[in-house]
Amino acid sequence: MNKFIYFSLIVLLCSCKEKQNNRVEKHLPNVVVIMADDLGYGGISSYGDTIVQTPNLDMLAANGIKFTDFHSNGAVCSPTRAAFITGKYQQRTGVGGVITAKSHRDVGLGLGETTMAEEFKKHGYNCGMFGKWHLGYAKEFNPTLQGFDEFTGFVSGNVDYHAHIDQEGYLDWWNGAEINNEKGYTTDLITDYGIKYIKANNPKETGKPFFLYLPHEAPHGPYQRRVDSILRKVGTAGTKQVNKDSIPSIYKEMVEVMDEGIGKTIQALKEIGEYENTIVVFMSDNGANRYGNNGSLRDFKGSVYEGGSRVPAIFSYPEKINQGRVNHQLVLSMDWLPTLLDLIGEQPSSPNIDGISIKESLLHGTELPQRDVFFEYANKSFVRSGDWKLIRVEQGNENKMELYNLSSDLQEKHDRSADYPELVKALAEKLARWKKEVHEGVNMVAE
Repeated sequence: MNKFIYFSLIVLLCSCKEKQNNRVEKHLPNVVVIMADDLGYGGISSYGDTIVQTPNLDMLAANGIKFTDFHSNGAVCSPTRAAFITGKYQQRTGVGGVITAKSHRDVGLGLGETTMAEEFKKHGYNCGMFGKWHLGYAKEFNPTLQGFDEFTGFVSGNVDYHAHIDQEGYLDWWNGAEINNEKGYTTDLITDYGIKYIKANNPKETGKPFFLYLPHEAPHGPYQRRVDSILRKVGTAGTKQVNKDSIPSIYKEMVEVMDEGIGKTIQALKEIGEYENTIVVFMSDNGANRYGNNGSLRDFKGSVYEGGSRVPAIFSYPEKINQGRVNHQLVLSMDWLPTLLDLIGEQPSSPNIDGISIKESLLHGTELPQRDVFFEYANKSFVRSGDWKLIRVEQGNENKMELYNLSSDLQEKHDRSADYPELVKALAEKLARWKKEVHEGVNMVAE
C-alpha cells in the first residue's frame, strides 16, 4: 500500500476516535425524559398534594427547576406525545385527537415526521424507549422505526398493569416490533428496563451519550396496585369494574410506585457516575381526571380550561443547575425538542418547528419572548396571549367565546368577554388564522 495512503488512513482513524472520545470528555449530556399519564397539576407533593408522597420528584424540583405555567400540548394522550416528539403543534402531524384502540388501529404518526430520537441519533446518541407509545398500533408505526434503537412497552392508550391487554382485548406488550408479553407490573417493568438501559449504555464505556424516554402508564386507569388481580382478558373488550371507593387509595399507590421508580432511575445514573451530566425532564401528558388532583384549577382532562392542560413539570441538570428555582413562564410540551437540542449545541432539522428553545431561560433565568400559543381538542380551542386566554367552543353554527385574565383569575371563574369585545375579536381572528394554517394540507388521522 502506498505509504501516503496508509498514513492518511491512520490519521483519519485517529481523528474519528479522538472525536468520539471528545464527545464524552466534553460532557455532552445524557437526556432522560419521564412522562406521567393523566397526572394533574396538584398531583405530586411538591405541587401541593398532601396525600400522595413523591420524595424523589420533590428532590428533583428542590434542586432543579419547577414550572408553574407548563402546559401539555393536548388535553388527552396522543396529541401531547405527537407534539413532544416532533416539536410541532400536533395538528401539523395529523394527530389532533386520541389514536384509539377501537377505531384507529391502522393509523399513526407519519414516518415522514422527524422525531426527537431521530434528531439525537444524528448527533451520536444511543436512543431507548420503554413504556407507552400511543402514536400508532401497527408495526409500521413502531418506535424502532422512528429513531429508537430499543423499545419495550405498549402502543395503546393503556393496558392492564399485570396482563398487558388493551381496552379492546388485544395483547399489547412489545419487544421492538414484535409482541412479546412478560410477567410484571407495568410501572416496575418500565423502571427496570430504564435502569438496565442506563447501565448498558454508560457513555464511559460506549463512547456515546444516550437519550432515554420513559413514558409511564401511571396513574392512568385501569386502577391496579402491584398486588391486584387482572382486570382484562384477551379477546374481550372492556375492563372489570373496580370498587370506586377503593380508587383513591389505589391511585395514591400508583403515583408513589412511579415516584419510587424515578428514584431508582436517578440512583442508576449516580452509580455509573452520570447523574451530574444528565438532563432529566419530568412532565405529565395532560391534566388529571376526577380521581386525580388538579389543584385549584378548573375542570379536568379533555378540557380547554386550565385543569386540562396545565400540568406539573420539572427540569434537572445538576452540572448546570444545583439550586432549586421556580419558572413562571409559559412553556409547552413541544418546546422540549428545540430546547434539548439547543442544550447539546444543535438545532432541529425539521421544518415548521413550532416549539421554541427555552435554554437561556433554564440556564440563566432570562425572559422568554412574547408569543401567542394555541390549543385545540375536538370542538374546543383556545389562544393564550400574555395573561389573556380566549376560549372558543363550537356549538352547531355558533361559537361560544369566553375570555379570562389568568393573572388575576387562574380558576377561570370570571368571563370578561363582554367587557373587552375588541380583544375578543382580535384573539378570535388569531385563533382562526392559526387553525387554518396548521390544518391546511394535513390528513388528520385522529381528531
